[in-house]
Amino acid sequence: MATEAAAGGVFVGRAEEAERLRRLVGLTGGGHGSVLLSGDAGIGKTRVLSDLVENAREQGWRVLVGHCLGEAGRTLPYLPFSEIVARVEQSDPEIAAQLVKDHPQLENLTPGRRRVGEIRAGHDDGSDAIDRSDLVEAVHGALEDLSRLGPVLLVIEDVHWADESSRDLLTLLFTRGFRGPVSIVASYRSDDLHRRHPLRTTLAHWSRLPDLRRVDLGSLPDDAVRELVDALRPGALSAEQVDAVVQRAEGNAFFTEELVAASALGHHGVAEDLSRLLLVRFDQLGPNGQRVVRLASAAGGTVSHAVLEAVADLEPAAFDEGVREAVERNVLVATDSGGYAFRHALLAETVYDDLLPGERVRAHERYAAVLAERRGLGPWADLARHAAAAGDRETALDAHVKAGDLAMSVGGPREAFDHYERALGLMSTGDERTDAITLKAAAASTAVGGAVRAVALLHERLSRRPDTAPVLGRVELLAALATTARVIDGPTDTLAATKEGLVLLEGLREDDSESRRPQVRARLLAAHVQALADRGRDDQATTTADLAVEAAIDAGLPEVAAEVRVVRARIIERVVDPDASRETLEELIARETSPGDPAAMRARHHLASLHHRSGRLEEAVRVYGEGAARARQSGQMWAPYALENRLLAGLAAYEAGLWDDSARFLDTRRDHPPQPAASMFAGARLLLTAARGETGWEVPLAQARAWWEVDGLVAVFAGGAAIDLHGNAGDIEAAVAAYDDVVEVLARLWHPRFQAQLRFAALLLGQLASHVQKVPTAQRATLVAKGAAVADEAEAVWALQSQEGHTGPESLAWLARMRAESLRLRWLAGEEVPPELLVEGWRAAVASFEEYGHPYETARSQVRLGTVLQAMGNPAGALEVRAALETARRLRAEPLLAEVRASGGARPPKRPADRAGEDLTPREREILALVALGRSNRQIGTQLFISNKTASVHVSNIIAKLGVTSRGEAVAVARDRGLLD
Repeated sequence: MATEAAAGGVFVGRAEEAERLRRLVGLTGGGHGSVLLSGDAGIGKTRVLSDLVENAREQGWRVLVGHCLGEAGRTLPYLPFSEIVARVEQSDPEIAAQLVKDHPQLENLTPGRRRVGEIRAGHDDGSDAIDRSDLVEAVHGALEDLSRLGPVLLVIEDVHWADESSRDLLTLLFTRGFRGPVSIVASYRSDDLHRRHPLRTTLAHWSRLPDLRRVDLGSLPDDAVRELVDALRPGALSAEQVDAVVQRAEGNAFFTEELVAASALGHHGVAEDLSRLLLVRFDQLGPNGQRVVRLASAAGGTVSHAVLEAVADLEPAAFDEGVREAVERNVLVATDSGGYAFRHALLAETVYDDLLPGERVRAHERYAAVLAERRGLGPWADLARHAAAAGDRETALDAHVKAGDLAMSVGGPREAFDHYERALGLMSTGDERTDAITLKAAAASTAVGGAVRAVALLHERLSRRPDTAPVLGRVELLAALATTARVIDGPTDTLAATKEGLVLLEGLREDDSESRRPQVRARLLAAHVQALADRGRDDQATTTADLAVEAAIDAGLPEVAAEVRVVRARIIERVVDPDASRETLEELIARETSPGDPAAMRARHHLASLHHRSGRLEEAVRVYGEGAARARQSGQMWAPYALENRLLAGLAAYEAGLWDDSARFLDTRRDHPPQPAASMFAGARLLLTAARGETGWEVPLAQARAWWEVDGLVAVFAGGAAIDLHGNAGDIEAAVAAYDDVVEVLARLWHPRFQAQLRFAALLLGQLASHVQKVPTAQRATLVAKGAAVADEAEAVWALQSQEGHTGPESLAWLARMRAESLRLRWLAGEEVPPELLVEGWRAAVASFEEYGHPYETARSQVRLGTVLQAMGNPAGALEVRAALETARRLRAEPLLAEVRASGGARPPKRPADRAGEDLTPREREILALVALGRSNRQIGTQLFISNKTASVHVSNIIAKLGVTSRGEAVAVARDRGLLD
């Protein structure tokens, strides 16, 4: 039966309701009770009942399950109870025989002997008819008898299909109750109960019974639906397909299963089984009801009463009849706004798909005509959709543009972009309106983080624009291209674009100019200032900035003037006075007019960056965070400088050791950012993943790699993380490959010797040093040679960056670290490295990271300094390691904790020496570890700054303490006794 079959299915999102049901029937907490379980078709009632039945049987309860059937079942009185009697007869014939003997009327419910249609109410009148009251007494008595043998759970499914006799019997069982432990659960579909449904009256009576409880199953939350999708077809659907299933299923488990099955087969439509189920209620409607529902399905969502009435074109009485019938049958539901919506969106989709092509076109024509004639009845977006579906391109185009403009005016750039893009799809190449709509589409796309798409739109329009089109339009497009392209790392030459625009603008005669020429000039000059600044032409940029500010003020564009002032402040910071720059930026922020003010957003980003570069990390987090919060308030989280504020807040928090705050800033799972923003955040999160030693990084790393070529920031974050992720996993070849890959990509995108290469070099040198003693001796020379090449390139990078003035505290810290790691690699590889040089290098690394305020990298430097000092026999090394240990524990940095343990700084208390070898000194354990790596006495002496003779004495002592005769045997015994880490 259905409940039995569902027992092995997927069970998600119903833990709370299932626990409540178990408690109400007495499975937990004792006692017994009666419960009504309701919910829409497919919502999960049977699965919850299956869980209840399974739990009851596990606890030794006798479970009796009966089902009501559809229309055919209503002609068979007591059908669910007849099913129960039959199943007891099959499973426990002796008990069934005894029950029939004690309650003879039960025989009339036994299949093959029941007298269908002859059960009547009243008392015996001498006929052969069965007395209903006697039968009720027999069922009640049989349940009481069974309860003496143990607790009983009676489950009656789908009571919305129950015959009148079964409903009456349930009423009497609910009302009379039981002396013994008998619990009853009756389930029904709430969406099947139209106004004249016979169960409505019965439910009204049941609702007055004090001991009858209710459990109503609502829609599953989205997270539960996602879990269900994953359980049904693990990994079979893409993220986009999963999102579509979640949206369309509306929290219904059966809908989810059918949609998953269809999606896995590549079908977007409604699965056949689901379609048949959904159309059952529609087929029960009369002609007027079906007409109303068909037209409502073309509305695309909620439709107002006035629009539906106008479109239906029925007499008022006929329209009211059709709507009433659709509402009573739970096909449509009335909304709070005075309109109608389908009870299930999938039903609307199914009815719409069932329309003939001609019916669809006529329906949309009716909607478009009504909305165009009576503009107050619906939004521009509805008119655009219906006109497009009806084939009226011009009306659709105009409506899409108006809908986009309205969306932008109320802070909806994502919706605006959709409308503008559709409008562009309806236009011909020679349409002069294309320039303006392309500019609007690019601005909307950029506002939601789609700068890549915006640049593509602008390039496409510039390349396909007719030569006869107005020149000023091309100038506008070039200015927009230069402004937008700098947001991403693409091949666009922004300076060339602005230069071309200025030449074209100068060539225009005054009488050829349009009224918007001043605005176009101001925006072009602003873009030119930024392009000059990006190329480092600060003198030209400063001079042009004055012209741009003046032009923007004259054109009535104060927001453009403010953005130019932000660029100028950044130039002042770079070449003159950071304090003056900070004052200018703070002044611009103080003038902020709204949460999404572009100039204030950009000013916050630059001010926070100033703090960031100066090592004031917590102040940087605060300012970046304010910008991110203001962006969220404006609804434009992915606009230029808005997403950077949030992204860099996460990075600065990571560097400042505020890792929980960093994780919060970088968590975008609920926000669904567009690309490449999604990969930027994923790459930044990988830094935390690497530092905390978390698993599951391979997929997000591979996904981020696909976007390195589009935006260099993705490569900066993910590439650095990849070096440590692979290295920490023990794959030094992959770490080297990651370094080579990210350096090649960024050298091509940015500059052959870019600043972040210092950090990459330091990270790779650190991994090479940590692995050089773990590889065979023949491979060590290769690692050392790679390290030397990396260090030489890093020194060349530093020479260039220092020449250009990029000598902030972060760069100095990574430079010191790179040099210290290069020395460590040579030292651990067995080269003669002066100990004072090693100590000096690592002290510089520790001091530099402390000054910058980066506790994690400070701690990583401290443990390596501590290891060097300990190798020299300097007790100060233990203090450095202990400081690193405290940081590692606070940050929960597992790879760093592992390094501390390996250094001997976090060993467990020494156990009593109850076996030979367990009284080895820390120095002897250290030497034993090097012996295990195949080091000779000379190599051990070089690494630990002791003489060959001293190393030989230590090895001899180790062999004696272990009671062995050779170095190889010492290593084997030490491993067996757990003396080697």
